[in-house]
Amino acid sequence: MRRRSFITLLGSAAAWPMAVWAQQAAMPVIGFLHTQSPDVAAESLRGFRRGLKEAGIVEGENVTIEYRWAENQNDRLPVLVAELVRRRVAVIAATGGIPSSLAAKAATTSIPILFVAGEDPVKLGLVSSLARPGGNLTGVNFFGAEMAAKRMELLRELLPTATRIAVLVNPANAEAGSTLRDVAAAARAMDLQIGVLNAGTSGEINAALRTFERERTDALLVGAGPPFNGRRVQLVQLATYYRIPAIYAGRQNVEIGGLMSYGANLTDAYRQLGVYAGRILKGAKPEDLPVQQPTKFELIINLKTAKALGLTVPLIMQMTANEVIE
Repeated sequence: MRRRSFITLLGSAAAWPMAVWAQQAAMPVIGFLHTQSPDVAAESLRGFRRGLKEAGIVEGENVTIEYRWAENQNDRLPVLVAELVRRRVAVIAATGGIPSSLAAKAATTSIPILFVAGEDPVKLGLVSSLARPGGNLTGVNFFGAEMAAKRMELLRELLPTATRIAVLVNPANAEAGSTLRDVAAAARAMDLQIGVLNAGTSGEINAALRTFERERTDALLVGAGPPFNGRRVQLVQLATYYRIPAIYAGRQNVEIGGLMSYGANLTDAYRQLGVYAGRILKGAKPEDLPVQQPTKFELIINLKTAKALGLTVPLIMQMTANEVIE
């Protein structure tokens, strides 16, 4: 090889890392803010990336994603979102619960913000209306709290002789109030008594479920949102230990041994969020993107768990379920 050709080749090779760096630096950046941890959000994140891909956006190819995880410490959220604002991200996906959305809203009025809300975002003050969000926020409302009454009905269908059902909520969650209102109304209509169990930490969850040993409670309805999403294994293990028929908001609980769940497909909700993120990167404004609502609701039943609890799941429930785990 001639010396001149060798020097040219060597110079080109040396420029490769710089070229790659320059390409990455030119990419738009999405800030992904979550109240919990990467392992808890793994499935939701897959849905988000799937939505981005549908919009023609692929992480590492034409977009960079900056992740910030609060690890169930909501007091860290203002600091984390401030980092994303300083990073000058193109859009913030504020996920994992209402606190991240409120923290993002308080931090910036110019950067577009996307939320996934289990409570009415209008009541929360995130948007002006579902059809015309206004401002710099829009997202997906997946009816986490509004499904509580339906979950009560499903418990009654499975346990027709039940008289008292406990409801586990985190009083710090924005969804807790509407969950209890809806559950109370459904209980009155079905002539059921309800007992409220408040828990926001692992220790409080342990203490709350221990009450089943001394109180005559027939079943448990687990509220939506953190910290229960991040304590799935703990909740299912305790329900198994105390032999509690329980219904959850998310299918992940049933996949690891919970009895049944009913609610919106959260992975699909995050897919919708990813599509919106892609549209914003291509020039759309949040104020022009109506708040999306779920298109998929799922009833998931674990027959193995039902059998272990000595329960017979009515055939009609099995037929209407989206998935039966045997």
